[in-house]
Amino acid sequence: MAAVLERTGAQTRIRHLGTAPLAPTVQAMRDFTARRDPATPDELWLVEHPPVYTLGQGADSRHGPRTDNGIALVRVERGGEITYHGPGQIVLYTLVDLARRGIKVREFVALLEACVIDLLAEEGVAAARRTGAPGVYVAGAKIAALGLRVTRGRAWHGVALNVDVDLAPFAAIDPCGYEDLAVTRTRDLGIEASPAELGARLARTLAERLDHA
Repeated sequence: MAAVLERTGAQTRIRHLGTAPLAPTVQAMRDFTARRDPATPDELWLVEHPPVYTLGQGADSRHGPRTDNGIALVRVERGGEITYHGPGQIVLYTLVDLARRGIKVREFVALLEACVIDLLAEEGVAAARRTGAPGVYVAGAKIAALGLRVTRGRAWHGVALNVDVDLAPFAAIDPCGYEDLAVTRTRDLGIEASPAELGARLARTLAERLDHA
């Protein structure tokens, strides 16, 4: 895919994809994961998607969307239920060889959550995990959704952080399968940084922690 390579480390590369449709991005992740070998550096992809709902494997359709608002609905390979992606939300796709690094899936989920929590803490916002519900929450409202796929020990998909995204489309679904779950975004928490800025900081934090683990 066309991308701007921001950083090349010994084991991790960060790519900025800008705004890109969901389907070709997912196909590119699928292809990357299928063709990589034991020496392939891991990659972190930063992207914003045009409006789209995604359903994880095995997601229950009763969680929405409940109205026809013209937003496409796509089933993807990640775990989890339905969520929304749109402009102003930064998605960090994590193409990481967990087996090579000796990281278990639950450890990786916790690492992704910790990177988001620490990023928000740098901006003076207290965030937390929720037991049994992967992601990051501020005062009970979800600010970052997380869904992974692991193929032969190699992770793909990743985490989506709401920065300046339109929250209205979330009203048509049960976000991540939870009825009446509130969602929030960094803009409403007094954080002025753009999606590009916060995404870059999040990716750098994750890359550094992976390469120095």
